[in-house]
Amino acid sequence: MAKMEVKTSLLDNMIGVGDMVLLEPLNEETFINNLKKRFDHSEIYTYIGSVVISVNPYRSLPIYSPEKVEEYRNRNFYELSPHIFALSDEAYRSLRDQDKDQCILITGESGAGKTEASKLVMSYVAAVCGKGAEVNQVKEQLLQSNPVLEAFGNAKTVRNDNSSRFGKYMDIEFDFKGDPLGGVISNYLLEKSRVVKQPRGERNFHVFYQLLSGASEELLNKLKLERDFSKYNYLSLDSAKVNGVDDAANFRTVRNAMQIVGFMDHEAESVLAVVAAVLKLGNIEFKPESRVNGLDESKIKDKNELKEICELTGIDQSVLERAFSFRTVEAKQEKVSTTLNVAQAYYARDALAKNLYSRLFSWLVNRINESIKAQTKVRKKVMGVLDIYGFEIFENADNSFEQFIINYCNEKLQQIFIELTLKEEQEEYIREDIEWTHIDYFNNAIICDLIENNTNGILAMLDEECLRPGTVTDETFLEKLNQVCATHQHFESRMSKCSRFLNDTSLPHSCFRIQHYAGKVLYQVEGFVDKNNDLLYRDLSQAMWKASHALIKSLFPEGNPAKINLKRPPTAGSQFKASVATLMKNLQTKNPNYIRCIKPNDKKAAHIFTEALVCHQIRYLGLLENVRVRRAGYAFRQAYEPCLERYKMLCKQTWPHWKGPARSGVEVLFNELEIPVEEYSFGRSKIFIRNPRTLFKLEDLRKQRLEDLATLIQKIYRGWKCRTHFLLMKKSQIVIAAWYRRYAQQKRYQQTKSSALVIQSYIRGWKARKILRELKHQKRCKEAVTTIAAYWHGTQARRELRRLKEEARNKHAIAVIWAYWLGSKVRREYRKFFRANAGKKIYEFTLQRIVQKYFLEMKNKMPSLSPIDKNWPSRPYLFLDSTHKELKRIFHLWRCKKYRDQFTDQQKLIYEEKLEASELFKDKKALYPSSVGQPFQGAYLEINKNPKYKKLKDAIEEKIIIAEVVNKINRANGKSTSRIFLLTNNNLLLADQKSGQIKSEVPLVDVTKVSMSSQNDGFFAVHLKEGSEAASKGDFLFSSDHLIEMATKLYRTTLSQTKQKLNIEISDEFLVQFRQDKVCVKFIQGNQKNGSVPTCKRKNNRLLEVAVP
Repeated sequence: MAKMEVKTSLLDNMIGVGDMVLLEPLNEETFINNLKKRFDHSEIYTYIGSVVISVNPYRSLPIYSPEKVEEYRNRNFYELSPHIFALSDEAYRSLRDQDKDQCILITGESGAGKTEASKLVMSYVAAVCGKGAEVNQVKEQLLQSNPVLEAFGNAKTVRNDNSSRFGKYMDIEFDFKGDPLGGVISNYLLEKSRVVKQPRGERNFHVFYQLLSGASEELLNKLKLERDFSKYNYLSLDSAKVNGVDDAANFRTVRNAMQIVGFMDHEAESVLAVVAAVLKLGNIEFKPESRVNGLDESKIKDKNELKEICELTGIDQSVLERAFSFRTVEAKQEKVSTTLNVAQAYYARDALAKNLYSRLFSWLVNRINESIKAQTKVRKKVMGVLDIYGFEIFENADNSFEQFIINYCNEKLQQIFIELTLKEEQEEYIREDIEWTHIDYFNNAIICDLIENNTNGILAMLDEECLRPGTVTDETFLEKLNQVCATHQHFESRMSKCSRFLNDTSLPHSCFRIQHYAGKVLYQVEGFVDKNNDLLYRDLSQAMWKASHALIKSLFPEGNPAKINLKRPPTAGSQFKASVATLMKNLQTKNPNYIRCIKPNDKKAAHIFTEALVCHQIRYLGLLENVRVRRAGYAFRQAYEPCLERYKMLCKQTWPHWKGPARSGVEVLFNELEIPVEEYSFGRSKIFIRNPRTLFKLEDLRKQRLEDLATLIQKIYRGWKCRTHFLLMKKSQIVIAAWYRRYAQQKRYQQTKSSALVIQSYIRGWKARKILRELKHQKRCKEAVTTIAAYWHGTQARRELRRLKEEARNKHAIAVIWAYWLGSKVRREYRKFFRANAGKKIYEFTLQRIVQKYFLEMKNKMPSLSPIDKNWPSRPYLFLDSTHKELKRIFHLWRCKKYRDQFTDQQKLIYEEKLEASELFKDKKALYPSSVGQPFQGAYLEINKNPKYKKLKDAIEEKIIIAEVVNKINRANGKSTSRIFLLTNNNLLLADQKSGQIKSEVPLVDVTKVSMSSQNDGFFAVHLKEGSEAASKGDFLFSSDHLIEMATKLYRTTLSQTKQKLNIEISDEFLVQFRQDKVCVKFIQGNQKNGSVPTCKRKNNRLLEVAVP
């Protein structure tokens, strides 16, 4: 039997209901309970048809891994459990394969997870599209644009720690293969009022805190900022720190993202300079001051902040100060300048800060667009991602102008959502040839018309009121609304004289209420006119245009005097209305995909589901209305192939394999199950089921059938298992028997073999012993014969030996007698000579023995090999005195040579210098004995290693023999100055100790003599050749702690270069040539005030006296 292919389905292992269209019964309570049940089981995504509901879990879930991306890649939308990746994949494949432009609309209130949802969509698309260096760069730039926009456009609110305070729409452009080419970002309605004021418990935009926390000290000093948040009035302190948010790390992330997106370093620094200027604007404070004419004016309290702002922006301080104090009004050819009081000055300051930040944000969006826009001209496919603020309803009538236009935008999105959803339903019915049934739904076009009508809409009346001459206030605007909109069924106000609302205490007099599709919203009219005007005084625009800061100047083009436009700029309401109209027109050209984000609780905590809060969001998101629209026709539809694959086990004709077309199989299946005909319809490619109960009935039947099939499979498996076990046991028994028989035969064979071996061993032993006895007998016979022969031969040999010994004794006796006779003859002949020379021979022999004994004793009494060891053994005999002294001299010369052979070349040079110093100064200079134990180092300053003398090192190309700091004696007054004394192979140089600059350079050929005293001082004079260039200022007089070493090295170097000995004069009085005068330097003994340091003093023009202690 062929193996059955099993596919995962939305309906498998379903927790609650995965698609709200299948919810039965459908009401608000069951809707919320289903969401809660899935939320409690970490199922945060639920479908309404093709719409994804996303509940913010406020924690990390393991459902966004690369494995999950691959799981949802190229899968049918309903094939797996609900997930945002399923919608992202459906949109991407429709764009790539069907050439349909897509848009993904993400809505929900602050804190519901809209921004995270948009990131997940973009990350999924980036993961599944093509690869390559250029494509990866485009994807990285698109993804890295988010941290930059979040830093400048997001803030911490009471509802959300990372709330988007602007609407964002990004068009991602793809080529025909589905690889990203670039993108275009549009921003809507930045909440710039947050720059100057934040509600309690909320923060300003992230970038301010990130800059102060993460910037280096060098950057902060450059921007004239301090790290303390409390130093800035625009930053709220009650929530400056957010738990779990590292502003310093986020700042580094933003800087890195700006670099990846394509911001140059100077552009990023310019942006941060503008941010710093906005921060410091908030610290400018004003004080009232009365003029002579009685008019009130304002003055800046502390001009230090103003000065720093001007330094940052490059604006003349007087120009900006005047712009904060005066306002110039131009009408035709006339200019009128008026003073600003304190309140107006603060308004001007805040207006400048808001405009500066808002324009900076728009510039950032445009700059990012320049980097991420598609570089090619080919035809592009587009996927739009809309992340925009959800419907906002604040308590206690805190809803103002911002909430009004946000809710207007959501009304338009709801309108297009209903229209596109109905259109999509109708197109699918027509495409599948299903009879279309009209669907009744609430059309919110009447609410949109109330707000945007060009004649009597609320925005039109607000613009008309703002442009009207005369006194314009929020109250006059409300009066106008009451006149025009009093009869509108969705407008409510107590001042409209409408009997329905005169006694409605829930409706304050300064408010009006609009019945939106999501419910009634009470708006506080205060601030509508000012916020709609969004007025920035022309004086401030012109001051900003005069800035030398290129970015700030570009943000205020209207400040150019050459392009003065007296026409009033468009209001904030009209600008937003035009932006929304453009957005709606753009969305209507694309295939829509919806993600509805829901916030489960106000505590931003995991595992908490507040039903009242969720119910409120379900109502204003119109989710129940969406379900009803989807269920108005057919609740469920599915292609024939997966439908047959899922339910084919319910019919014997289709199980296990259906040979014909899938549609025919589904028809046979439904006829077999006797499902009423009115409950389903057959389309061209799909089966449409009207009631969810029918689907659940099919699921129940399938579940029961699967249990039956599982039982059957278990039965067959158990039978197969038992049969297999029996066959295995039988096979095992045969194998065991065979192995046992083999074992028994092997054992019997081993016993027989062992017995045979024992018998063989006994027989071989008996035979061996028999042979051994025979061999032993033969051996004994041979040994007996050998012994008898040996005794016989021995007897014969002894006899012969005795005979030979007898003959030898006879011959020896003859030789001895002959020798004695010859000796007697010689003694008689030489007796007379021996008596004459015996004394001399005895003397020479005795003397030879004494000398031999002397040398042997000297060998054991030799002193050590140290050249300074004076010990030597005493002479034993007087006649050896000269020999004893010569031996001492030779031994000393030999051990000195052995000691010298141990020296390196450098040590030899040191000892040569020490020897030279000894010849020059021993017994002549009192300072010499103390210098004997000091090694001659030469380079005391380590010029090659010290970076302070790098310039001096580079200026000297020769080898430096000595480098030491000496005191140069002033020729005029005898005072000393520190100088660096440098001696090279050819020159003597003097350099400044602090700067390293060379002061004097003297060739060694011009040095004629060195003079010094015989006392214990370090003074010495260097005499120069008269008439030489170096002698123009006269001789040099120095004082040094290393006089002996310096004079010795100077002597040796001069001798080496000039082949002439340098004259070293040691005298307590000597003459020194100072310019044109000869001065006598005289050394005397004296008591010093500063201890043992010699002092030098000029007595007169001819005498320089040195007092030595």
